[in-house]
Amino acid sequence: MLLVIINYPIADRLLRNFLLERQQVFVEEVIDGDTIEADGMRIRLLGINSPERGEPFYEEAKSFLEKEILNKSVEIQLGIERKDKYGRVLAYVFYHGKNLNLELVKRGLANPYFPSGQDPSYGDFVRAWEECLSSNFNLCERSSNICSNCILLKNINYDEQEAVLYNECNFDCELTGWQIKDEGRKKFFFPKFVLSAKSSVRIVVGNGENNEGTLFWNGEKYVWTKGGDSFFLRDDKGKLVLWKNLRTQT
Repeated sequence: MLLVIINYPIADRLLRNFLLERQQVFVEEVIDGDTIEADGMRIRLLGINSPERGEPFYEEAKSFLEKEILNKSVEIQLGIERKDKYGRVLAYVFYHGKNLNLELVKRGLANPYFPSGQDPSYGDFVRAWEECLSSNFNLCERSSNICSNCILLKNINYDEQEAVLYNECNFDCELTGWQIKDEGRKKFFFPKFVLSAKSSVRIVVGNGENNEGTLFWNGEKYVWTKGGDSFFLRDDKGKLVLWKNLRTQT
């Protein structure tokens, strides 16, 4: 029993490596920037979320995968959780040893996305996103709006499902058309709204009537998860105002 306890970290690491098995598949179709068809399987790329059809950089993300791997054999590494709720296989995709999931994040064609929690690759994806932010292109391109330096994420409350934004500047900021997004596909668009100088606004998930200090994210029961998430704020042109990693990295 003592030997088992002492060697538990080693055994756990070996078990994780065993579960993350790899196999060769042939890519028959690229559905979008985070989904492919290979060997008759619908495969959802792990660790990322790419733009949806009609959103900026949707075509670029899809085209990148088509150029890299369409009609080619690739290696996939299955996740500890093998399938998502839609029955798609969850995997990292490698071509000539390069992790294409990670490459999409580095190129600003996807953001990190870990709805089931961290896995051994989580830190690599956060660093890839931070590298993208430093490069300031595609999904990571910084807003040039004068108010992009004014708006702060003052607080986020998982239990109450609310976020508080604060305008620290001495002038009012027009936020109409700005958007808040989580790591996945949930989005909140600001209605016609001006955040006064040195003032706060609460964005509350749930149904309600907007007022001067509170805006409701109608149609959603929850957005932010206690296990961790990310907070994205973009201006009315889709450019990044701020990003906050809400998950404690291990």
